Parts: sequence; structure tokens; C-alpha cells
Amino acid sequence: MLFERPEAGHRAVILNIELNRQANPDVEEFAELASSAELDVIETVKAKRDAPQPNTYVGRGKVEEVKSVLKQADAGVLLVNHELSAGQQRNLEAALECRVITRTELILTIFADRARSHEGQLQVELAQLKHAQTRLVRGWTHLDRQKGGIGMRGAGEKQIELDQRMLSERIKTMEKKLSQVAKRRGQSRRSRKRRGTPTVTLVGYTNAGKSSLFNAMTNANVYVEDQLFATLDPTTRKVAIPGLNDVVLADTVGFVSVLPHALVEAFKATLEEVAQADLLLHVVDVADPLAEERVQQVREVLQEIGAAEVPEVLVLNKSDLLTDSTAVPFASGGKQVEGKQTVLVSALTQDGIECLMGVIGSALGVAAPHEVVLQPSDGKTRAWLYRSGAVLEEALLEDGRLMLTLQANEFLIDELANTPEVLLRERETLPKIHSL
Repeated sequence: MLFERPEAGHRAVILNIELNRQANPDVEEFAELASSAELDVIETVKAKRDAPQPNTYVGRGKVEEVKSVLKQADAGVLLVNHELSAGQQRNLEAALECRVITRTELILTIFADRARSHEGQLQVELAQLKHAQTRLVRGWTHLDRQKGGIGMRGAGEKQIELDQRMLSERIKTMEKKLSQVAKRRGQSRRSRKRRGTPTVTLVGYTNAGKSSLFNAMTNANVYVEDQLFATLDPTTRKVAIPGLNDVVLADTVGFVSVLPHALVEAFKATLEEVAQADLLLHVVDVADPLAEERVQQVREVLQEIGAAEVPEVLVLNKSDLLTDSTAVPFASGGKQVEGKQTVLVSALTQDGIECLMGVIGSALGVAAPHEVVLQPSDGKTRAWLYRSGAVLEEALLEDGRLMLTLQANEFLIDELANTPEVLLRERETLPKIHSL
């Protein structure tokens, strides 16, 4: 299907090209991606250009420099921190006599290795197939036309046309299967909406500590590792929030700068969960010197997938790595930046987790604490309040009535206010959770 390619090894050289007046991917992040793919980066070659060279993306002199570095490093792989056309990739491999892997191909390799669920594998395969469509070149010259010509039967298709047709058919099959996945996800979302169960989704730059925070909030055992894209398959768990009972918390794949469009399209079913969430917890590695830049890159992806208008809380994670000399980006926990609430936490030590739970409740509409007085015979209302997770305290009054301290959303408070024989008042003595 593709042109013949040289064998690859584990020793690699990075070619980082900076194009003027364009957004360029981070070279340090690219090196981490290589490490996540279990490649040993021996050397990095840098180049600057106004525009890509049509044949090999870089000039002839830079190609010779890269060839020399590859030989000295005994490396069999060149990692290019940009996208190449199929022709440019083939020409570079011919000139360098080594495997050339682009940024998208490297990310797809990691995704293919990490996908465990059926849905994740479908999404990765679709992304690979769509990328392969752009890689078809005239590399099968000996099969230029199958059974074509006078006196021969057959469709007379060229090999590249056969490849294109097979890819298109396979892509249609994958898209059909993923549409069924999207349909099931939509049914689950509608079911949660009918039950009044809010969905809170963790988003953020890859390796910001989303899975560690997810485990700390839910007592789950999601795979955690200090590497990019440690989490690929989305995971959901229920977590109790005072006043809301159960909330669905979802862990998602991390974002990177210049996220390949093929991945956004292939993971559309999963990313729809982000766009349909009631609240986003935007997890940030507070110890990362590029934290503010990472936040903007994540928001660009959120804009692309239609999730820019979903309410967002900035969760500044890894506070345990901060020192007295470390400058904390944005603002300290509890304050607002650009209209967004911020909470300083550590998933490792669980500092700030309780505060984060309160902020989630506030963002989802939990009202100030109230007191309700029930008659001794009103066990039905008491049971309903306990099922909703709204009861903070209960006390027996001298006349036999029950006084419950509640923290609930405005819908529940309004329903209680309209219930006959129920005395309801806001409790001023309890600390309030302020709304965003």
C-alpha cells in the first residue's frame, strides 16, 4: 500500500524545523513523545526556514548534515517535528537511507500501543487509515495497471486506485462502528440527564496529572505513569458531591500542542463527552514553567471540538512540587482568573481535594447551607433528602421534630420551599461556598 521503507531501530535523531510566522510544535515535548514511544533520542538537529522546500522540506545542505549526524549516532530513525507530504517523506528516506517518522505518525504509534478498549482501538485504527490515505504514492510501478489493455480482462485499475478503494471501504466500516459507539454514548448521556446526574470531565495537557487526580477523587486505580498519553481510553466513575449525591467524573486523553486533525476527527465520539459535560476540570501542572502556554493550547483544542462554552474550573495540580522560590501561575487556589475559579491541589498528597469537591458543587449550582425542620411523621421527605446526598447534619428538637442541615442545588431547595408543613431557612452561621 505504501512505498517500501527502510527498517527502523530504537536509536533516533530529531529534526526540528522552525518556520517563520507559523506556530511550531515544542521540541522538548516532541522528545518526550519519542521517549513515550520507547525511542532513544541521540541528537537533535535544528533548522529555520521561511517556507518548506518542496522536495525534502529542508534544503540539500541540511539533508547532508542530518545524514552525517545519523551516521555518527548509529541511528536508524529520523523524527521530524512537522508534517511531511508523502513525496517529501519518501525523498528524505531515499536520501538518508533511514526510516523517517513524522509528528502525526509518532503520536499514532503511541496511541496504537496504549489503546486497550474496543472503542479506543476503533478510534486509533480510523486515525491510522485516514493518515494512510495521505501517504499513498506511486511506489508500486511494477503494478501500474492490473489486467488492463487489449485482449485482457479486468478493471484496468492502477495499484494506487485499488489501495484507495480498499482504504475508503475500511474507513467507512470504521466510521459506521464508531457512529454506533457515539449513539450509545448519546443514550447514556440522555439517561444521566433524565436522572439529573451531572457530568464532570477532566481535561488538560498530557501528563498534567489528570489520572492521578481522578484516582484521588474516586479511589479508583486508573493507570498512572510519568509519560505522555499514559491515558488513552476514557474512564468514568461516580463520585459523591455534597448536595448533589452522585456526579459522573470522566478522565480523558490529554492534549498536545498542534494536535493532529486526524486524531480530533477519529476521537470525535470521545471528545463529544467533553463538549456535552456540565463542568470541565482543566488540570494544569502548576510546576511546569510553560503552564500558562499549555492552558492556552488546551483551550484552542476545546474551541475546535465545540467545548469552549462549557463552564471551567482551573485545577492547579502538583502543588507538592512547589517551593518557596517557585512562581505560581495564574492565582492561588480559590481565586478567579479570567472569570475561571482556580483550586490549588496535589493529587499525590490529596491536599486541596476537599476544597475542590466544594468548588465542583458550587459550579454545579449547590446553594448556601439551609436548615429544614420536619414533622416526626414526615419520614418520606427525610428519606428523599438522604437519597439526594443533601444532608450534612441531623438534630432532634425538644418537641420531637427533626432539624436537618442541608447543602443542595437550587432545584431541591425550591422544591422544599414549596412543600407544605416544611420550615426552611438559610443557615447563615455555616460557611458558604461561593458560586463562580
